[in-house]
Amino acid sequence: MEQTKKVTIFTTPTCVYCRAAKDFFQDHNIAYEEKDVVGDEQAREYMMRRSEQMGVPVIEVGEDIVIGFDKRRLSQLLGIA
Repeated sequence: MEQTKKVTIFTTPTCVYCRAAKDFFQDHNIAYEEKDVVGDEQAREYMMRRSEQMGVPVIEVGEDIVIGFDKRRLSQLLGIA
């Protein structure tokens, strides 16, 4: 399977759900871009505008937004069986 949707994950260094999401992506060979919202003010403001909240992780899969580590929804958006 070739990945066609861009994946971006907005994280903080201490977030256990962020770590679980990144492990999930690695386990399924999903390339992703990580944005640390603690140190990146622009990423934090963008994430808050897109998700309308401040919690992490926020994950963009193409144009879709997933708030939190929702394995079922991520699998569906990424075509993982």
